[in-house]
Amino acid sequence: MGRGQLAWLVAALIVTAWACALRPEEEDILLVAFPTPAALSPVATASASPTPVATPAPISSLEQVFAPLELGPVPHPQELRVLVATGDIIPARYVDVIIRRHGDDFLYPVEDVKEVTAAADVTVVNLEAPLIASCPYHDSGYVFCGRPGVVAALQAMGVDVATLENNHIGDYGPQGVAETVAHLQAAGIAWADRRTMAVKEVRGLTFGFLAFNGVGEYFDRRAIAQAIREADGQVDVLVVAFHWGAEYVRLPQPAPGIAPDDPQEIAHLAVDAGADLVLGNHPHWVQAVELYKGKLIVYAHGNFIFDQMWSLETRIGVIGRYTFYGPHLVKVEFLPYIIEDYARPRLLNGKDAEAVLVEMEAASRQLAALGASSGGSSGP
Repeated sequence: MGRGQLAWLVAALIVTAWACALRPEEEDILLVAFPTPAALSPVATASASPTPVATPAPISSLEQVFAPLELGPVPHPQELRVLVATGDIIPARYVDVIIRRHGDDFLYPVEDVKEVTAAADVTVVNLEAPLIASCPYHDSGYVFCGRPGVVAALQAMGVDVATLENNHIGDYGPQGVAETVAHLQAAGIAWADRRTMAVKEVRGLTFGFLAFNGVGEYFDRRAIAQAIREADGQVDVLVVAFHWGAEYVRLPQPAPGIAPDDPQEIAHLAVDAGADLVLGNHPHWVQAVELYKGKLIVYAHGNFIFDQMWSLETRIGVIGRYTFYGPHLVKVEFLPYIIEDYARPRLLNGKDAEAVLVEMEAASRQLAALGASSGGSSGP
């Protein structure tokens, strides 16, 4: 018999003898409270070490982008904040026709996705058409407008910020832009362009948003760098949105005479100036992503609400869900969808969703390989 067991036996005999003199109810209390031999062992009596909780590390590779791990417990859960971004919203042409056919149901286009976007702490979209009360019925053409009722759809989606830099927001002139801004402000939706930074505070962390257009015009590199540098010192996380590049291609590239600047060059300029996250749109296809100096660049999310039903590529897009821990991007998720009925995105799952992500990752690795072969500094 070991020394520990002998000590326990002696103690038990003493207490049992003492308990015989007690009333029954007191004896019960003693017996219930008496520790077992295991409880007296040195291992059991040692204080249990708390499970270590690690601070999530910033995203640093394409593997982490396309195969994100669950974050698990974090030291300060309130420091996690989720930003959601979508592809282009163009509530014009056949999108508006479909809304009219459904009895002016402006929520019809967003019914299948609004819960996902509204669940984020911050939701940002690119609004690529003015919202004007005089918007006429139009089922064709390239002069776009939507009606003010579209604001209800944005509210249902939980949109916090609408960027207004693209090649169609001015289709009805400065008056159309001014009316659009008025409708957004009345709905409590902030807006951003090349001169106006939108700011959204989430539990003490400030997100800033700037936007620039390079379709139908050249980017002003000096002005972009200056605006980003000035904004960077005013917010914790600076998100910069661009409208750029050639249409209907997987890799970012210029379109001479239409979108003349190289999106990759402009994106790198933005990061060098202080951008923490770069979000692109316009090409109508989902494009590659890139890690540059530790910052994520998403070159195109694809169409989101638009009527280009004539090809699978123009109907496919991704919702970007970007999770920050403090000011650091620690998780990236892309949620693929397909546009149905000329206006309505529906989330994909299973093999359909996987196919979109596989193609997106392949394009991203191709872009990284091109950067490496040219001596660039793209991420792995």
